[in-house]
Amino acid sequence: PPKLQERAVARARKAFETGRSKCLEHRIRQLKNMQRLFSERQTEIAEAMKKDLNKSDVGTQLYEILGLEGELNTAISKLKEWAAPRPVEKNLLTLSDTVYVHPEPLGVVLIIGAWNYPWAVTIQPLIGAIAAGNAAVIKPSEVCVHTAKVMEELLPLYIDKELYPVVTGGVPETQELLRQRFDHIFYTGSSPVGKVIMEAAAKNLTPVTLELGGKSPCYIDKSCDITVACRRITWGKYTNCGQTCIAPDYILCEPSIQDRVIAEVKKAVKEFYTENPKTCSDYGRIINQRHFKRILALMEGSSVAAGGDHDESDCYIAPTILRDVKPDAKVMQEEIFGPLLPIISISDVDEAIKFINQREKPLALYVFSQDDKLIKKMRDETSSGGLLANDCLVHYSVNSLPFGGVGNSGMGCYHGKFTFDQLSHHRSCLIKQLKMEGVNSMRYPPHTLKKLGWARFFILKNVDLGWLGRMALC
Repeated sequence: PPKLQERAVARARKAFETGRSKCLEHRIRQLKNMQRLFSERQTEIAEAMKKDLNKSDVGTQLYEILGLEGELNTAISKLKEWAAPRPVEKNLLTLSDTVYVHPEPLGVVLIIGAWNYPWAVTIQPLIGAIAAGNAAVIKPSEVCVHTAKVMEELLPLYIDKELYPVVTGGVPETQELLRQRFDHIFYTGSSPVGKVIMEAAAKNLTPVTLELGGKSPCYIDKSCDITVACRRITWGKYTNCGQTCIAPDYILCEPSIQDRVIAEVKKAVKEFYTENPKTCSDYGRIINQRHFKRILALMEGSSVAAGGDHDESDCYIAPTILRDVKPDAKVMQEEIFGPLLPIISISDVDEAIKFINQREKPLALYVFSQDDKLIKKMRDETSSGGLLANDCLVHYSVNSLPFGGVGNSGMGCYHGKFTFDQLSHHRSCLIKQLKMEGVNSMRYPPHTLKKLGWARFFILKNVDLGWLGRMALC
């Protein structure tokens, strides 16, 4: 008998083929139902997040739900505009034709979520998939055991369960899903798994969006306001216990300010998470024992300037700062994804840029400086998914900015209209009349130099058509 995953995909495809997901009213109804889910089911969502990552109720609202509510509002209010045909410029040859780009659904999209912000990174792509008129198979991360269960239970109560089935399970189930044919795969997670996803997608020429990670550098200019800079970095690093794909991974600064940076980060940790972060409801936990051991092992060979205490039974690792870290240290060989903040000494901004460019392109790049020239230099001489000056993480919340990586940190982007466009096919449409055949004689044989002259004029000439002509172009 066909496996559960195969049945879910077949059912979604069949539902898509009825055409109901193309109807704008249907899309808006589904998005409004999802708004209802988040207002009616806050308690169940928060309880599961507490069990999975020790997130507080307010933390779940702030970091998971708020952004989704914003995305839903935007999609509902802008959908008609996004889905409308987009007229393009015309030339003399197409003056009397209708020429436009028509966004259309791709078909069945597979969304593979991640465990660190399970609602945000799973539902955000889903909002765009629904808005664009697709069917979508949703695969929440099995690592977030309780949240995956809540998602599996709640989503079918609010949105069309045939068009948007939730399929749970671990690696074998995901592998089975990847053997099915999709029209797009949207994956959030690590670069090594991203390669596996892309390989599976290639068998069906399925396009992919890969939201991956990497080591996001954070450069601190010695002349900036170090107190404010370190408070923002502390927030960006230790939120969700460091398990954020755009968390500042390591600090680059001159040796003369290292002690000051350590002191200011310690001060901010105490301000945010009290003397004892272990008992603070706003400080999270490592997702599981495997990651706990992995993060602890990364500390080997580096000297601890603050924090460092841990409790395996509770998956607790204190906010930790590592000083005088060497570029070849263990902690510098992979994305940390935990509450360790290594500080690496560099002599100046040029060395920082060189250091960044010797490594894979990161998902985010942070620079703290009051000097606009230095910020522009950092922007112009490096490459990263996003660049943020004088703050951390917040570019994720701006849905008019595309969010995504470059190179090893991923491909494709999303948020707001960018998700809609990413999960749509932009179909080129040219509608002509069976009139004015005389104009076409220049393209028909027999070919002559005179006809070529006319063709050249019509195709290359940028005639200023005046206001009357411009009105005709609309």
